[in-house]
Amino acid sequence: MYTVLAGGVGASRFLQGLCQFVDPANVTVISNTGDDVEMFGLHVSPDTDIVLYALAGAVNPETGWGLTGDTFAVVDQLQRFGYERWFNLGDKDLAMAIHRTRLLHDGVPMHEVTANLAKAWGLACTVLPMANEPVRTMITGPEGELAFQEYMVRLRTEVDVRSVRFAGVESAKPAPGVLDALSGADVVFLAPSNPVVSIGPILAVAGVRDALANTRATRVAISPIIAGQVVKGPAAKMMTTMGYEVSALGVAQIYDGLIDVFVIDEQDRALKPAVEALGLRCFVTDTMMTSAERKAELARDILSFLEAAK
Repeated sequence: MYTVLAGGVGASRFLQGLCQFVDPANVTVISNTGDDVEMFGLHVSPDTDIVLYALAGAVNPETGWGLTGDTFAVVDQLQRFGYERWFNLGDKDLAMAIHRTRLLHDGVPMHEVTANLAKAWGLACTVLPMANEPVRTMITGPEGELAFQEYMVRLRTEVDVRSVRFAGVESAKPAPGVLDALSGADVVFLAPSNPVVSIGPILAVAGVRDALANTRATRVAISPIIAGQVVKGPAAKMMTTMGYEVSALGVAQIYDGLIDVFVIDEQDRALKPAVEALGLRCFVTDTMMTSAERKAELARDILSFLEAAK
């Protein structure tokens, strides 16, 4: 059994590869919902939807989010009524948000809503939100605090991040199935996602960090940083302004005590001794998921490394 802590685009690409190489029915995804946002009165779950679309083979390959061939007639029309268009939702994407919002308004808990959506997309794997209660990632910059999507999309990450806060996490509990997925897994993957705002909110939910620390599973993290640069997203810029070392080693240090194996790219091979000095096994391979074949090969290579190390 395989459990994956997942953010957005990087996680979705890894999951596409993993589910090519292993039976998707044996895969459980714990999705970050700290990025969730209300737009046009609708509940949008960007990271969860990216995972759903990617595993269904429907994600827009050019952006890594949204749906292939989607249209934007609704947001075009909303501009006529004075709505801002900084958060660009396609028409089919809006249908997902409408359905999710209706179910939530009817009192259906988020884990059941997510299961409903995964079933509608024909997925065999299990997709869980990190919590049913709302948790919102808040970014503090020089001019104060703002919600993550405003930082990420409206301001295009052009903000020096001073700190990050997960509003509401004190009242959140792991969604049903989350702790069991961590304790019952053979391998737990921390996907190549932003360690601060994609994996961080999941670990901040009460009981999740302890469950990861105490699981009998082999815990594997894949670095989202290659040669000092992030493949996609604001992780490098965010880590810089928050005082973290922007490198694969910096990510390994953030996860210290929570993982057994750290996967880095060939371009970072020189960091292997420093990673191993943290008490971790370090696997060096090509982590650039540039094709469907390479995504599957990365999953295969990691699992082969784990098998050989037994």
